[in-house]
Amino acid sequence: MAPLIQLKDIALTFGGTPLLSGVELAVEAGERVCLVGRNGSGKSTLLKIVAGLIEPDRGTRFVQPGATVRYLPQEPDFAGAATTLAYVEAGLSPGDDLYQARYLLEQLGLTGEENPASLSGGEARRAALARVLAPSPDILLLDEPTNHLDLTTIEWLESELASRRSALIMISHDRRFLTNLSRATVWLDRGETRRIEKGFGAFEAWRDEVLADEEREQHKLDRKIVMEEHWLRYGVSGRRKRNVKRLGNLHALRQARRDYRGATGKATLAAAESDLSGKLVVEAKHLVKSFGERPIVNDFSTRIARGDRLGIVGPNGAGKTTLINLLTGTSPPDSGTVRLGANIEMATLDQHRESLDPKSTLANALTGGRGDTITVGGKPKHVVSYMKDFLFSQEQARTPLEALSGGERGRLMLARALAKPSNVLVLDEPTNDLDLETLDVLEDMLGDYEGTVILISHDRDFLDRVVTSVIAPEGEGRWVEYAGGYSDMLAQRGSDLKEKAVKGTAASAKVAKAPPSAPASTAAPKRRLSFKEKHALETLPKTMAKLQAEIAKLQTQLDDPTLYARDRKAFDAASAAMTKAHAELASAEEQWLELEILREDIESGT
Repeated sequence: MAPLIQLKDIALTFGGTPLLSGVELAVEAGERVCLVGRNGSGKSTLLKIVAGLIEPDRGTRFVQPGATVRYLPQEPDFAGAATTLAYVEAGLSPGDDLYQARYLLEQLGLTGEENPASLSGGEARRAALARVLAPSPDILLLDEPTNHLDLTTIEWLESELASRRSALIMISHDRRFLTNLSRATVWLDRGETRRIEKGFGAFEAWRDEVLADEEREQHKLDRKIVMEEHWLRYGVSGRRKRNVKRLGNLHALRQARRDYRGATGKATLAAAESDLSGKLVVEAKHLVKSFGERPIVNDFSTRIARGDRLGIVGPNGAGKTTLINLLTGTSPPDSGTVRLGANIEMATLDQHRESLDPKSTLANALTGGRGDTITVGGKPKHVVSYMKDFLFSQEQARTPLEALSGGERGRLMLARALAKPSNVLVLDEPTNDLDLETLDVLEDMLGDYEGTVILISHDRDFLDRVVTSVIAPEGEGRWVEYAGGYSDMLAQRGSDLKEKAVKGTAASAKVAKAPPSAPASTAAPKRRLSFKEKHALETLPKTMAKLQAEIAKLQTQLDDPTLYARDRKAFDAASAAMTKAHAELASAEEQWLELEILREDIESGT
């Protein structure tokens, strides 16, 4: 089958250093490819070349005639859009379904009336996702699609992408997201691409094997150079032609050694640890915190002991940062008590990296503008040496912060937080923008850390690897602590965060729409289900089952890899029917859920 999009012999140089050299990439209809590599390896640049936004110095780009391509950038441009709905609709082509724009915005928690200029990072990402998904393109190019998204939205996005027939090329640092979606992996390393026809789950073992083979080959090359040099010095001097040839071979070997670009080393992350804290780190009893009439934390109690690794999860706006501020004594509760243990030394990583002065240099951000040394664990260390531990080069010392990539800013914030002596680490979204290798090192560091860790994260794999318990919201300000990692929490709850969030939303909507209660002296008659409501409760499960069967049938039809090329009209019709069936199923489920809650309330007398 001919590829939908293909790059051949792509080369690109920035500032005298080759970024891409001879890159090859081909994606067929329906393929799901993840593009992986270190921060700064050129992944985003390569994706822009695929999208046709950057012209390479050399090479060719082919897109199958008639194929539609949509690209999700890391920083979407909302210029000229008065509302989020207008922004999404501007990405549609003539003939596209306008309903999809509003439907996807609603699925992603937006109304369509928001002013793009006042969107948060998460809201901007959700609007940008709606724009690229609405046209149902043949090829989706996604650069860090999960950035700034909460867990419920990430899981919705996974499900949505899995149900589509679009070809995918994805860049992400979310291991679980890549493992669940990818079917092939392209590794961009030192300007070149390597590919395996397996998803991300198989990538890291394969990468380590490739690098180990490469290291063995370099060792053999070094030994061969030593042997040739020894022969030249002490070998027989006769047969001049043979000597000239061997000397030429030696020059070639030396040149190969000079041209070799070794793999980038790993960051050296180590927290500056202070003396041990007391056995009890935090004891919270019956915490209550509200903003206006909205309860954020309602009667929450916990004990955190030395060495615990506590993860806090939940949708954006659930109150995760508020809860962590209560537990660490940063902000007072409305009622309840928080007691911090003895000898607590706390280091904090704030998620708001924009608090850094963009005009300040990297060195000044680490030293506070005080000379060329930084105090790490109470001892002075040259700032350049400390920078190298976090994979910054000496030349970057005077680089303004505004020129750093997202991953570089993430490493800088970690460097600042870990320099301070601590026995309690408080990390708010520590994994944002970090590449996979640096994430590995961060996980190892937290595993070796003798103190206590309290963190907020939307990275499911990171949570499973690091934390010993998880606190999750259950609605109406109620938080529950579960033993184990994120997967253990899901098993104990018996459902994901999205399901509970939907129930909470439906219940809240029901309460909001209920008329004011009558005075006690004139009590209203007991509410009963109407005939129409009873009928809907009985028939909606059959309707949902029918829609699920229809979706399964359409999915089987769309799973045929030859359908698109063989019968484009049938493919388009099946895709449109799938979208419609999903929308009808979502509507039926929501209606049934509201009626079921109403029935339970009536039967319980509430």
